[in-house]
Amino acid sequence: MLAAALLAVTSTGCTTGKSSTTQSSTAQTQAQTQSTRTAPPRNADAARQTLSWKACPPPTAAEGGSSGRAPGPDWECATLHAPLDYAKPRSNANSIDIALIRAKATDQAHRIGSLVFNFGGPGGSGIATLPAFADDYKKLRTRYDLVSFDPRGVGRSSGVTCLDDRQLDAYYAADATPSGPAGEKALVERVAAYAAGCERNSGKVLPHVGTENAARDMDLMREVLGDAKLHYFGVSYGTELGGVYAHLFPDKVGRALFDGVVDPSADPVQSALAQAQGFELALTNYMGACAKTSDNCPTEPQIRALLERLGTKPIPGAAGRDLTRSLATGGIAQSLYSKDFWDYLTEGIEDAENGDGRLLLSLGDAMNGRGQDGHYSTLQSSLNAITCADFAQRYTAAEIEQRVPEFRKASSVFGDFMAWSLTQCTGWPVKGAWQTPDVSAKGSAPILVVGNTGDPATPYGGAKHMAQELGPGVAVELTYRGEGHGAYDSGNACVKGAVDAYLLDGTVPEPDKICS
Repeated sequence: MLAAALLAVTSTGCTTGKSSTTQSSTAQTQAQTQSTRTAPPRNADAARQTLSWKACPPPTAAEGGSSGRAPGPDWECATLHAPLDYAKPRSNANSIDIALIRAKATDQAHRIGSLVFNFGGPGGSGIATLPAFADDYKKLRTRYDLVSFDPRGVGRSSGVTCLDDRQLDAYYAADATPSGPAGEKALVERVAAYAAGCERNSGKVLPHVGTENAARDMDLMREVLGDAKLHYFGVSYGTELGGVYAHLFPDKVGRALFDGVVDPSADPVQSALAQAQGFELALTNYMGACAKTSDNCPTEPQIRALLERLGTKPIPGAAGRDLTRSLATGGIAQSLYSKDFWDYLTEGIEDAENGDGRLLLSLGDAMNGRGQDGHYSTLQSSLNAITCADFAQRYTAAEIEQRVPEFRKASSVFGDFMAWSLTQCTGWPVKGAWQTPDVSAKGSAPILVVGNTGDPATPYGGAKHMAQELGPGVAVELTYRGEGHGAYDSGNACVKGAVDAYLLDGTVPEPDKICS
């Protein structure tokens, strides 16, 4: 994801995983596809609402706003009122507030419209993220109002909460890579308790936080903002959200960028396996680059041995908290989102080898959405809720255990961790909506799809599959031969120039353009 220090690993995925509880009959699949293609009635009053823009308050703790600082005078915030249930859009009591933020175009005489950002997750707060990275979009802001939002179930938009901060500390510290029946039983029980907490604290919104509803919110947003077309900048999961939008509203797609592209054809197992391979590739690339400049680089066996020791004997971290195997694995993964974090990874592993877990713990906390003040954002709880509202697959411990060797082959460091992440929807109180998100978008304007060959979280092959799923004549593919998650914010002038030319001037890059 674009904001690597703010957003988490996404484990989105689609289609048919073999599970005892997976809905996979032809009739069910056809019914799901039909429901996706048929738009429910629109509440005309919602489309006629007027947004009341005001100075923005500081981001809340739920959005990761531990700094306590408001975004500044260029930014203004408003609330969009949307139907909670689009199947019942005319019920005034059945509504949800969507928090918006924007900075107006600096060249109003040549303004194109609004450019709506989603930074992924799912579960990332646009309210917190867009102002933090606005300098990267200065050129785009000349002709666009930069707009982002907390999607339903995220942050200020009825963000999903499951456990309190102390409970989350214990939950994320617990071993997420069990071995043996007792460990598996404990993991399943923790996941069940987490799901029960989500239902207890956020049960009203859980059935309605899926991607299709978020896409409908974006179309309502487009209309209320006064734009005939939705101009869109989607990163990571934001590309899946953009693909679903393009499927539902192909005639409303304006200029759109998909960066750090999710594979819409992969089921949850395939998606998690691809991420294991992606993080393994990023780790290999990190170690290779480190070895060229330092004699103090960790090796993969060294990292595995460190994690194994932490699994039985955690080390001190900070504020009375220990660095456990799960937190260290998350911290290592977090550091692979960008080359900017590679030096921290080297230092963090060296420190941990010497009994100091503070740096890896800090990186692990960033992965989990924990602020320095000890409060958690809704990042991970929203990720779970959106993922499980979308996907019908539910995996048992026995099914996952059978696949662990396959995951270990993909990555000796991340394989077990990614395999057991498939428990995230086991026992979830809401059924998933689909087997696969339909992103076919016949009739859409061109969508620029950018894949990064070194991307750990959304591996490069996802861009090709997204282009295929969008359908003939829709996707324009661009390849970035680089490292990190996403491409636009990599600093590569070729990528940035091609994207800016399309979003600002409508100039479509040459087919299969390569930037390096």
